[in-house]
This record gives sequence, C-alpha cells and structure tokens, in this order.
Amino acid sequence: MPAPKFNKFKQYFNRRKPSIQEIVREPTAGGVVFRRDEDGGVEILLIQDSKDRWTIPKGHIEEGETAQQTAKREIGEEAGLHETEVLGWLGKIHFRYRRVDKLVLMTTQIYLVRALGDTNDIQKEEWMNDIKWFKFHDAIDVIEYEDIGKLMLLAMKRIRQEKL
Repeated sequence: MPAPKFNKFKQYFNRRKPSIQEIVREPTAGGVVFRRDEDGGVEILLIQDSKDRWTIPKGHIEEGETAQQTAKREIGEEAGLHETEVLGWLGKIHFRYRRVDKLVLMTTQIYLVRALGDTNDIQKEEWMNDIKWFKFHDAIDVIEYEDIGKLMLLAMKRIRQEKL
C-alpha cells in the first residue's frame, strides 16, 4: 500500500492570513424603521442579509451626504420605503472586521424612522434573503447584533414616551 500523501493536506493547515496592511474607516448610517399595526402595536422592519442575519437597513455614507440623508436613502433602496420620517438620532454603533489585508472600522449612525404611506409595499434587494415587518418583541428576539438590539429598545422607549 503506498504511503499517504500528506503534503497535499499541509497547504490547508499552514495557510496564514496576510498581515494587516491598512486600517480603513467606513462611516455608515441606518434606521430603526417602525409602523403601527391595525391594533396600534409597534412593528419593526428588518432585513435578512446574505448570511441569514437579521438587521436593520443601513449603508455607506456617500460624499456630500449627511448621516440622516444616508439613512433615508438606504431605507428607500433596501426596503422600497420612500415615504419616511426621521424622528431623531438614537445613537451609534462601532464594529470592525477584516477584509483580506485591511482592518475595517465601521461606525454606524442609527436614527428612529417612521414608515409612512403604503408600508406593506416593501421590496428586498437581490442580495438580501428576506425583508419583513416584525412585532417589536419578535424583532428583539431575532436581531443578530446586540448593539442594534439596545438601540431598538431605546427606540421603543421613545415611541412610548412620545406617543409616536
């Protein structure tokens, strides 16, 4: 019996990630989008990304845009909701990830946004797996990012206190 060829498998164990060559800052913005259902309950719009994680609509701030303008634009692009009202800033979240030889530092400004008009006419972008309105407590259960979940709780507090 011939000896096993381990050299072929060594390549999988000796691979090293390239060292970080650059740190990139990416400012983004998005919104906790809500509406009232027929019974007056609060529903939150979430999108499911290509990795099956539920999150809020958000995206990169383009040159010449404010964070608030970006949040509105991204909600329109990602959800098809073009009639929205930005009610205020909720906070910002920071996270980082690696992109080959770059360390990406992302800061996301999050706003409280009320959906207006036909809120049932939501449309997901191709890259998304799903888009859906959730009752508030269900949205908190499925949200994948703890920092966004905390801002959703803050959003609900404002909705209740200000009777939005």
